[in-house]
Amino acid sequence: MSELYQSLSHSKWDCKYHVVFVPKGRRKAIFGQVHRQLGPIFHALARQKECQIIEGHLMTDHVHMCIAIPPKHPVASVIGFLKGKSAIAVARLCGKERNFTGEHFWARGYAVSTVGFELEQIQKYIREQESADGKGLF
Repeated sequence: MSELYQSLSHSKWDCKYHVVFVPKGRRKAIFGQVHRQLGPIFHALARQKECQIIEGHLMTDHVHMCIAIPPKHPVASVIGFLKGKSAIAVARLCGKERNFTGEHFWARGYAVSTVGFELEQIQKYIREQESADGKGLF
């Protein structure tokens, strides 16, 4: 049981989610420098919220990730944090140096599904999103 579950001070947990979100207008905006930098940015932001990205894949027009979120953090707030702060990082990568309020890179919604014991199937699905090009993994 200790290998499967993680611990907080008063709980054991195994909360994993499959999350998909898209850039605004589903435009093909995840390429080049943004594509190379976005994976490490997501990992750093997830660590700030005590989360772990188990598997992730960047396509040109959407992001798939399998993420473990502790039960003390609402899923919506973690995803909002990831999308908001990564939008600021993308703006910096594109040359904007100030006034990051109002930056809109991601569309408003996202899709989320809980991952139970089919974790391997979800990881395989995310890995095979772009079977011809393995560059999108993060």
